[in-house]
Amino acid sequence: MKQIPQQSNCPYRLTALAVGSIALLAPVLTYSADGDAAQAWLQWRGPHNNGVAESDAALRFSDSENVTWRIPIPGKGHSTPVISGGRLFLTTAVVSAKDDGTGEFPLYDFLVMAFDKDTGEKIWRRTATSKEPHEGYHRRYGSFASNSPVTDGEILIASFGSRGFYAYDMDGKLLWEKDLGPMYMRNAFGEGAAPVLHEDKLILQNDHEGDSYVVALNKATGEELWRAARNERSSWAQPAVVEHGGRKQLVTSSERLRTYDLETGELIWEAGGLGANAIPAVIDVGNDMVIAMTGYRNPNLLAVQLGGTGDLTGNDRFVKWTNQVANAYSASPVLHDGILYWVTDRAMASAFDAVTGEKHYHQQRLPESYSLKASPVAAGGKLYIATEQGDVVVLKLGKEFEVLAVNKMGDEIFIASPVVVDGKMYLRSEDELFCISET
Repeated sequence: MKQIPQQSNCPYRLTALAVGSIALLAPVLTYSADGDAAQAWLQWRGPHNNGVAESDAALRFSDSENVTWRIPIPGKGHSTPVISGGRLFLTTAVVSAKDDGTGEFPLYDFLVMAFDKDTGEKIWRRTATSKEPHEGYHRRYGSFASNSPVTDGEILIASFGSRGFYAYDMDGKLLWEKDLGPMYMRNAFGEGAAPVLHEDKLILQNDHEGDSYVVALNKATGEELWRAARNERSSWAQPAVVEHGGRKQLVTSSERLRTYDLETGELIWEAGGLGANAIPAVIDVGNDMVIAMTGYRNPNLLAVQLGGTGDLTGNDRFVKWTNQVANAYSASPVLHDGILYWVTDRAMASAFDAVTGEKHYHQQRLPESYSLKASPVAAGGKLYIATEQGDVVVLKLGKEFEVLAVNKMGDEIFIASPVVVDGKMYLRSEDELFCISET
């Protein structure tokens, strides 16, 4: 079998990843036809797009304790699953049986799969497309299926980036597909930015080493509604939809924070000061404030008050607070009860007041020397952090740093983010999917 060309000589801190998981990477949804937030996980960052579940989850578990079911997942993919109508949906990429061994890359089948969330039984499997990729991914953190799917309970949209976008009904019938052409990522780290699904629009932020842009598509048909060119290099950060003064805005993060009118694509305001390799998702704090963060070269966090226009760089009236020390590089923050929690790739946890920037705790090390890419998730007063070493560390939510449990899941490697629905936690490792529950 041919080997997949991957980035092999970059230092650890250059791991801009599979953000969908990470970005590891996945999608924004601020409207839902699936009304019960405790029963559905429609997008990568959960019911409110802030990493907070509406359901509790088990405190203690392992690869044998409190495991309701576990199933193998074919191929490789780091996308975080989504859940609606009792079904769990995920994407993966499998070397095709039709690969003849002649190309630079193997021929891949790009798969969309649906499972019963309570039993793990496979309901349907669709091959969205079969293609030979044009470039590789990061040797450890990347995959050809890192963009998480997104749904509103009526339509499921699977993103394979350069391999296209595919819309299905909930029973797996293909509704439309869209090919926006190839992207060329920095150092061939791989793709993974999460799309945004909001009411009738699907929004895609395609920042790469070519002509970057953000584009809005009609959710029902895939028709292009508007497109805005961007002077940005590769990024993986998930945008956010916010509303201010009756005007809906799309807030994007790269080396500059930029905001667009959701209906027209018109640029409203921008602010410089972020670093390279933007990966963490933009957070809508409420109080007419948004936060974006970068953690690689020239790290920074910008908390910006909405209401401005034009270039707001360095404007203290709108840029309310910043932070340059121990920011998250890959994992997206969690916002709960006004506190912003984040974890670095080297497993140092912080908690700040999201509005004022007051430190509750900063650079608190987790119990072991972990590395991580998965974004944490909050549920039932607890913060769950899945690591590359196979442990899931549980912290207590609040102003004091407290470790409640360390759950050993064996030799699993977690890049995708946890999902919590209906008292159950779903953990996707590199080759398995776990359902964890105390009942």
